[in-house]
Amino acid sequence: MNGKEFLKAVETVEKEKGISREIIFEAMENALMAAYKRSTGSPNSKVVIDKKTGVIKVYSYLTVVEDDKDEDGDGIDLDIEISLTEARKRDKTLNIGDTIDTEVTPKEEFGRVATSTAKQVLIQKIREAERNSIMEDLGDKQDELLIGTVELEDTDNYYINLGRSNGILPKKECIPGEKIEMNSQIKVYVSKVDANNKGLFILLSRTHYGFIKRLFELEIPEISDGNVLLYSVARDAGNRSKVAVYSENNRIDPIGACIGERGSRIARILEEIHGEKIDIVKYDKDPAIFIENALSPAKNLKVLIMDPKKQEALVVADGDNFSLAIGKKGSNAKLASRLTRYKIDIKTVEQARESGINFREESE
Repeated sequence: MNGKEFLKAVETVEKEKGISREIIFEAMENALMAAYKRSTGSPNSKVVIDKKTGVIKVYSYLTVVEDDKDEDGDGIDLDIEISLTEARKRDKTLNIGDTIDTEVTPKEEFGRVATSTAKQVLIQKIREAERNSIMEDLGDKQDELLIGTVELEDTDNYYINLGRSNGILPKKECIPGEKIEMNSQIKVYVSKVDANNKGLFILLSRTHYGFIKRLFELEIPEISDGNVLLYSVARDAGNRSKVAVYSENNRIDPIGACIGERGSRIARILEEIHGEKIDIVKYDKDPAIFIENALSPAKNLKVLIMDPKKQEALVVADGDNFSLAIGKKGSNAKLASRLTRYKIDIKTVEQARESGINFREESE
């Protein structure tokens, strides 16, 4: 690679990859200087590339120091230094700290070394630029919803092409029972983004509660424009999710907005999560009302806030509503607890009385 070829390669990389030519020249000079020092053992040397011609030259240099620079009398290291008196015999304008350069460009083998180094530097800078560019595109996508293509599969993971990078979707992060086909388009939630020396690590999920949150923001215009606010989401992937919404505009029905005309909006979300049940409940500033709403589909519940600071509540339910409030294997109560951030204890009237709580008296 002669000077013209090198400059042409630098120009191409600058245009296509957006890497400053100054950065390439500096990296090239540093790499060649390191290679030269390794091969010659010369402590004081530098490489200079003519930015107009691409010609590479190597110089050794001596640093100008005081005539008696060392108080301990160790003297001057003649391999890397020259006294001010001696320096001014060569050039009267020199001062302490200046350098005297002597060209020492090797005539043999250096062209081969320069060519190899230039290729390595260009490749390295291209990779760095691509990694930085990808980081700019995807580095801030954590907690976001992306669409990718399923490209590969192994025992534990699916590998999703996100355009400029790949993400890993562990099979344990897939919705239970769903079938994912190769080359299909898929929506994924970015649960983690980590940049390291090897590149960008993007961890994906379809079971994260944030996946439901982003689907609602995508499908419900009133949420994306701020007319309906999403307070919290709790999820048992593959079974049931609970979503708490509200609006500060009294003319807007937040639950109706999420369901859509004839259930059209919620239907699109349910299709994406393969029929996983979703309870859309209304958030209320009164924690007792919010807890009652969160325990849907159970109704006619009596809620007593036992300790507001510890966020503990007692719920009394009878008949079918008791089993509905708890849910299969306690799932409904667990989701309601996550949604409201309250520890919820559900009892029948008899159980509450046995515990020494007269619910009617306490609630009055």
